[in-house]
Amino acid sequence: MNPNISLQNGELVTILTKKREAPFISLRWVLLVTYVIIGVIPLLLMANTILHSIQGYFVEERKKELLSEANVIAGQLASYDFFTNAENQESLEEMVLKTSQDEDFRVLVLDASARVVYDTGYEEVGKTYLVPEVLEALQDKDVAREQRNGTVYAAASIVGSGSQHDGVVFIADSLQDVDATVGDIASKAYIMMVTLLVIVIIVMIIMSKMFTEPLKRMIKVIQKMAEGHLEQRLEIKNQTHNEIVDLALACNHMADQLEKVDSSRQQFVSNVSHELKTPLSSIKVLSESILLQEEVPKEMYVEFLHDINSEIDRMSAIINDLLTLVKLDQKEIPLNFAETDLNKVMEDIIKRMTPLAAAKQIQIHYSKEKEVLAEADEMKLTLAISNLVDNAIKYTPEGGNVTVVLDADHQNSFITVTDTGIGIPEDEINRIFERFYRVDKTRDRETGGTGLGLSITYATVMMHNGSIKVNSKEEEGTSIQMRIPLHQNS
Repeated sequence: MNPNISLQNGELVTILTKKREAPFISLRWVLLVTYVIIGVIPLLLMANTILHSIQGYFVEERKKELLSEANVIAGQLASYDFFTNAENQESLEEMVLKTSQDEDFRVLVLDASARVVYDTGYEEVGKTYLVPEVLEALQDKDVAREQRNGTVYAAASIVGSGSQHDGVVFIADSLQDVDATVGDIASKAYIMMVTLLVIVIIVMIIMSKMFTEPLKRMIKVIQKMAEGHLEQRLEIKNQTHNEIVDLALACNHMADQLEKVDSSRQQFVSNVSHELKTPLSSIKVLSESILLQEEVPKEMYVEFLHDINSEIDRMSAIINDLLTLVKLDQKEIPLNFAETDLNKVMEDIIKRMTPLAAAKQIQIHYSKEKEVLAEADEMKLTLAISNLVDNAIKYTPEGGNVTVVLDADHQNSFITVTDTGIGIPEDEINRIFERFYRVDKTRDRETGGTGLGLSITYATVMMHNGSIKVNSKEEEGTSIQMRIPLHQNS
């Protein structure tokens, strides 16, 4: 069986059978790459920002600490007149040296002309030290700054008696310990991040597998369906309601519908073959009866030819109805919507059907509740309603009744045809609009018709954006209501 032909509305299945022309991209890798882009990179940027903030915090604290030490030393030097009292200089230098050694930073004492008077490193004594921090301290502005070479300079003015600036205490300290501390924190943070990243990637792989595996199973099932195995179904193990379960249910529902369509197609082909074979067999039997008999009376010729002509008419009617249905299915027959007087349409139909009903002593009762105007294709709608009334007459025993009612509300018109016929079994009500389907199999063709009338009616109503509702009870009768909108959406 060719699935591209048999699965009429299964375009999705047909598409999946085509050879992939584009490169295949795994959804699992797409999920992982997406996670890295929207998750890991921002996390790294945030971590980097936090580390810079931590480093900045430590540097600021070191600047405050050094500036405080510089002010303490400057206060002590000013108190003991470091620049004017030679007796105190040696002890003060020892104090400055001890502080420098304890705190592990370098201290320079400069006079008012920025000349180095004392240096704990013993390298700059006697030199003029014109760095911006010293110059600002001489202008009574204590300052501490981070330098490009990874050190911090702090300068505090030495204010002598009379508020004169006698000099400056200058401290230089390396930030290696700060860098080491921040580096240690960064190393631990990056190790934690890498560990977290590995854990998250593992979790993402597991989750993506949980997400993609059901999709892979669905694809395999759909591909098998595309090969013609319409009995394939997806097994739903997870009872939790989620999108994957909904998709699996939708795929199974699609498979049910495709199997139903394929079964209907096979049944339809079988029915068409049977319906066309019967009149052909009759024609063959009748023609052979004439050909094989000698000296056949003229009356028999005429009778047999009339029978042959009837069978040919029946075949023509079946073929014409089949062509009509095919065109309706493929939307090849355009609908000419126009304002239609449904009261007049119904009266014309009843007038035509009355002789057929009278032949079976059936009474047709027509009731119109109001004047009804609707946008419809008058010719096709007339055929659809006629089929309903004709069916009611055919399946109503002699002496029965057929009631036709026309009503409307502000949106829809309602045409109801009720008979007192043989009725329809409850389990067969949904099948009466199938092609060639007959409720009463024993009557077969005795009622006449092609078995396609209700199918044409149903297709016509659907093209009018309407609906049909059936109520029936065996041996009591059937009521079919047709709903047609008063106005068609353009």
